[in-house]
Amino acid sequence: MATLAAVFGVVATAFAAAIAMMAVGVMLRRPCLRGSCGGPAIHGPDGVKISCATCPNRRRKAV
Repeated sequence: MATLAAVFGVVATAFAAAIAMMAVGVMLRRPCLRGSCGGPAIHGPDGVKISCATCPNRRRKAV
């Protein structure tokens, strides 16, 4: 039973470290969020450009 607890501890620590490293990477890079908005080059149904208010590239012209 002690071996199972040790393996669980190692795996949990590895997962926590990986998640922490990904979080730090996102905080340092500050990427523009992608998702349903599709980025700065997408247009809404009325033809107006949709921009994310938190995106640092929102003022850059879409190509």
